[in-house]
Amino acid sequence: MQTDNKFTGSGMTSDRARNRLVEQLRELGISNEEVLWVISKIPRHIFLPRALQSRAYENIALPIGHGQTISQPYIVALMTALLLADTQRPLEKVLEIGTGCGYQTAVLANLCRHVYSIERIAELMWDARNRLYDLKIKNTSFEIADGYNGWPENAPYDGILAAAASSEVPQKLLQQLSPGGRLVMPVGDDESQVLKVMTRNKNNFIEQNITAVRFVAFRRGIKKQ
Repeated sequence: MQTDNKFTGSGMTSDRARNRLVEQLRELGISNEEVLWVISKIPRHIFLPRALQSRAYENIALPIGHGQTISQPYIVALMTALLLADTQRPLEKVLEIGTGCGYQTAVLANLCRHVYSIERIAELMWDARNRLYDLKIKNTSFEIADGYNGWPENAPYDGILAAAASSEVPQKLLQQLSPGGRLVMPVGDDESQVLKVMTRNKNNFIEQNITAVRFVAFRRGIKKQ
């Protein structure tokens, strides 16, 4: 990963602040050292509005506009670790549903060969793409689209990660998984959500419930303006 001095920050956006966050994630049970290393190197503050950058390395979700949030660092680390679990090599192709500010995209791009990311809100997608360009992260492709449909042109995927909660797992996403691939996403409504892992076997899917979570709702359609 390439970083630039302009991304290191000072005080609450410093390398020291990132390292404190990583130690907190380790204490909360995140044990994948590759995931922790990537989180220690990515400047989370540049994915936030300037007024909130001083809180970037707190373990909390924060608003990014358009009714969306940047996920809690623990949840980013957990979902990424679940996606990578039991793999002995980098995943070749990963589909991300809900680019948002691009922070989760950046984490995935440092651990996978190529990330295909879908966002329904055009302004968020363009801003995220520009941030990743500034970070010299180039193994990503972006699309303004309805995430329920996935991105079938590039399927199958070794992993799919969705950063919004649906009342049920979209079947179109499951069908875009390669054999042995897994989907990680929150499922539920405004009152109750659970983080699920769906692993594709030859003839069926194995479902695991991981933990209770709170995500923004999975919206249909696109918003170009």
